[in-house]
Amino acid sequence: MSEYDVVVVGAGLAGLRAATRLAEDGRDVVVLEAHDAVGGRERTDIVDGFRLDLGFHVLNPAYPAVRRWVDVDALALRRFPVAVGVRLEDRLARLAHPLRHPGSIGETVRSGLVRPSDLAALARWVGPALLSARAAKRGGVALEEGWDRAGLRGPLREAVLEPFLSGVIADDRQETSDAFVRLLVRSFALGRPGVPAAGIGALPAQLADTARRAGAGIRLGHRVVSSRRRARGWHLGVEGREAVTARTIVVTTGLDPALDIPLPRPRGLQTWWFAADEAPSPDAALRVDGRRSGPIANTAVMTNTAPTYAPRGQHLIQATCVMPTEASEAGIRRQLAEIWDADTRPWRLLRRDDIAAALPAQDPPLRLRRPVRLDDGRYVAGDHRDTASIQGALVSGQRAAEAVLADLAR
Repeated sequence: MSEYDVVVVGAGLAGLRAATRLAEDGRDVVVLEAHDAVGGRERTDIVDGFRLDLGFHVLNPAYPAVRRWVDVDALALRRFPVAVGVRLEDRLARLAHPLRHPGSIGETVRSGLVRPSDLAALARWVGPALLSARAAKRGGVALEEGWDRAGLRGPLREAVLEPFLSGVIADDRQETSDAFVRLLVRSFALGRPGVPAAGIGALPAQLADTARRAGAGIRLGHRVVSSRRRARGWHLGVEGREAVTARTIVVTTGLDPALDIPLPRPRGLQTWWFAADEAPSPDAALRVDGRRSGPIANTAVMTNTAPTYAPRGQHLIQATCVMPTEASEAGIRRQLAEIWDADTRPWRLLRRDDIAAALPAQDPPLRLRRPVRLDDGRYVAGDHRDTASIQGALVSGQRAAEAVLADLAR
């Protein structure tokens, strides 16, 4: 039977960060992961030579935790334009960040989607957040009410912001905390999100290498099936493996109801992955359906940003919907054909990812620091402890590790 100071259950971003911090302090720590790879929701599979992330993911290098604990340069980040294409009834409009893409200002103005009154309302809503992260966290209302209070209405809201953000926060009813969304918009404005050349799975792979170099062990294919409190620690049963004992446990396996703690409800996303011989457009920007004529929240030609996601001469297109959805392949192809003005019949469906717990709901009022200590002596980490983001996952792992170290020192 193996004995450790700390066992971390789950090798997602939170678990890997917690293990690294504990190992850096000289603690004997091991990570037990049920699956055959690290990453949890942040993983990449190779399907017919294509790199398919588990759902559509982006990495924002502006997140403070990413700047602190991730070597972004080593990931060879392929960045999306800070822009969005909007399919309208009679045309395609394109809106871009005026500072990142100054040459697009005229096109944005001519789109008919940005009226002066809309710009003023948008400034009232997000302006303070852009100036100060502290200001972004204020407010205890839902997004819909936040927009109403700012006077943000009309085509900018209905045809651009609502469909675009629904795929980011997995919420097409604007029930999410207004403060949380303003924090997200602030991070989008400050950074330029993208994807690692080798897929989003490269992020946890790098974090795992960092954890191992710090001295942490990582065991894949180790599913923890039981945990029992003992006089001087914990006994963990592992399916088909030798049991493990530890002075304490950090649980990082997501929204696990067995934790017996209040957890936010999960929100889900569905992503369809298509292969094509030709790209439907050379544009790398995310595209939305301003007509709201189907379930697709956003779509992108991934290979226009990251050619490494497909074999040479092939292209990869993603389409993401908010769950629950009754979307059919025929319906998705129809809407994609309209959004991209392309014949989607030759496209090959590679996979559909149904991720019922893509991220924890961020209902108002926003709580940025949920407890990481459990009453029974265990600890918990994950983006449900902080914000529903890569930033939140990494910070929660750090917080859990610091709490463990403080308590062990006593």
